[in-house]
Amino acid sequence: MLKELSSLLKTAVTAGANKALATCCPSQGRLTKAQAYRRFGRYNVDRWLSEGLIELTSVNPSISKKTFDRAKLEAIAASSNRVTYLPVAER
Repeated sequence: MLKELSSLLKTAVTAGANKALATCCPSQGRLTKAQAYRRFGRYNVDRWLSEGLIELTSVNPSISKKTFDRAKLEAIAASSNRVTYLPVAER
């Protein structure tokens, strides 16, 4: 029960922080590849790209800079349950 409560509180705090950031800084809805690497880890981002879970897109076709959708990355990271994966020794 305590574990469930801490999970609910973590989810509420994360949602509140994301809402506050979206309100005060609406331009932060996109992340560059380097920013995604720093935030979620290079291995995870590359794995999500290879699995087709995320893709680099450009918001403006006249600009060649490609970015990730921050909300989509957050959702994928939240649903990625790495705790249940087997350690290398047990595979």
